[in-house]
Amino acid sequence: MTSARKRRYDIAVIAGDGIGLEVVPAALRCLELVALRHEFTLDLTEYPWGSAYFQAHGAMMPTTGLDELAKHDAIFLGAVGVPEIPDVETLWGLLIPIRRTFDQYINLRPVRTLPGIPARVVGAGDVDLVIVRENVEGEYSAVGGRIYVGEPHEAAMQEAVFTRRGVARAARFAAELATTRSNRLTSATKSNGIVHTMPFWDEVVADTLAGYPGVSVDKVLIDALAAKLVLDPAGFDVIVASNLFGDILSDLAGAIAGSIGVAPSGNLNPEKKHPSMFEPVHGSAPDIAGQGVANPVGQLWAGAMMLEHLGEPAAAADLTAAFEACLADGLRTRDLGGTASTAEFTDGVAARLTA
Repeated sequence: MTSARKRRYDIAVIAGDGIGLEVVPAALRCLELVALRHEFTLDLTEYPWGSAYFQAHGAMMPTTGLDELAKHDAIFLGAVGVPEIPDVETLWGLLIPIRRTFDQYINLRPVRTLPGIPARVVGAGDVDLVIVRENVEGEYSAVGGRIYVGEPHEAAMQEAVFTRRGVARAARFAAELATTRSNRLTSATKSNGIVHTMPFWDEVVADTLAGYPGVSVDKVLIDALAAKLVLDPAGFDVIVASNLFGDILSDLAGAIAGSIGVAPSGNLNPEKKHPSMFEPVHGSAPDIAGQGVANPVGQLWAGAMMLEHLGEPAAAADLTAAFEACLADGLRTRDLGGTASTAEFTDGVAARLTA
């Protein structure tokens, strides 16, 4: 891994599918400019993995793929998935193995209203919250299967797996984050209906938070939480949630704050024993792929999160300020009600990074 003295970072780049092939190059251009400005180097290795690779080779990445990625300081991902290939092949062939092999047990998803982008909920105010999603177990386990396949009484079973270690470390990360913000934490649950895993979640979260007496925790049922998030998104700060609940809440919150097209995420191995991975939330968006109109903000913001994780907070702040300034000046892509192309928005960000 990278020595802090060298300020040189090895980055694996997987543009992937759909608009990932457009927004990743846009973000890399800006990342290289901000690196030059702050006098560090990003050594980029691009891997042509994804659905096109699957169609040619029958797999989303080669058998040596994870070994290759392990050599890097971070992974910069665009998007995964095309309509022609089932998600169970694309996601479980690339994204999920990366998350689990490298123990990226935190999915960090900041959500806030950006300049020039009004919240989609009237009276929402300024939204500024972070969702801490447990990222490697929970409802997205691979435990289960089908029986009586092809028969009228065919059945499918999917097991949710919650471990004390998994829940505790997610709760601990969220509590530590809350101490740097408002000391307020919301825990998403459904312990009135899911009678084993969710009461266990509540118990472990409570046990963990006992070590943080300055942090207040509010346990909220997921259905009520979704409603409150729509009605009063500004009333939340840090939300900790299981894999499924965190996934749903982060998309909902991103849409409320203005557009899912601007939302970033970091798949973190907080101890940095393995590379972490940074990606936008928006997915491959095949309906607009190849048109040059994709919003690069989610990828740019994911890049800023990567710089922060690598230990370059000033560069991360500069990159964020650059795309926020573009938005504030009215430069917006089609999904935000503007007319700018991907290239035009990227040019605007680049101009601010070289001014």
